Amino acid sequence: MDLYYKPGSAPCRAVLMTAKAVGVDLNLKRVELMAGEHLTPEYLKINPQHTIPTLVDGEFSLWESRAIQIYLAEKYGKNDTLYPKCPKKRALVNQRLFFDIGTLYQRFGDYYYPQIFAKAPADPEKFKKMEEAMGFFETYLDGKTYAAGDFLTLADLSLLATVSSYEVAKFDFSQYKNVTKWYNNIKSVAPGADLNEQGCVEFSRFFK
Repeated sequence: MDLYYKPGSAPCRAVLMTAKAVGVDLNLKRVELMAGEHLTPEYLKINPQHTIPTLVDGEFSLWESRAIQIYLAEKYGKNDTLYPKCPKKRALVNQRLFFDIGTLYQRFGDYYYPQIFAKAPADPEKFKKMEEAMGFFETYLDGKTYAAGDFLTLADLSLLATVSSYEVAKFDFSQYKNVTKWYNNIKSVAPGADLNEQGCVEFSRFFK
């Protein structure tokens, strides 16, 4: 399977960790967005939305990192711990994944990416929204070791990629005790956490 990716991207890091968790080797194909490699006819053929990550498994191509995570877990997972079959347990994992893409990661991007890529000034209101999102996650983790249930799931891997991006940006976690505890634990137990860390080093260049 080919994975078109960029190491610093949080969504790409989440997929790398998921592949590690299910024991799948990916043929990594780095895409340089600033050089327009995601806009070539060849790339648009496999992903007309021209985003990363994109997974190509034979004749099948898929993008959106959380969808790729689910696909890898369902097709290659040796059991259902990463993505439970129980409807209620799976729904909780889905909720956390959707919270990540639609709130926690989205608000991170809303605040930082205009500054990084468009040299826009910081928007204090967007920063407050980002803090609110982290506050939601703090509440979700009250009395919990993992993000969705009693064991590590896809939600933890996706959220680890996002929260580590917050750390790269030097976000102050001091008031989020549950998040800090969860984060320190997940960094030590998540398969592929080293790959995530390597990607964070690349991502950190945007904040220098």
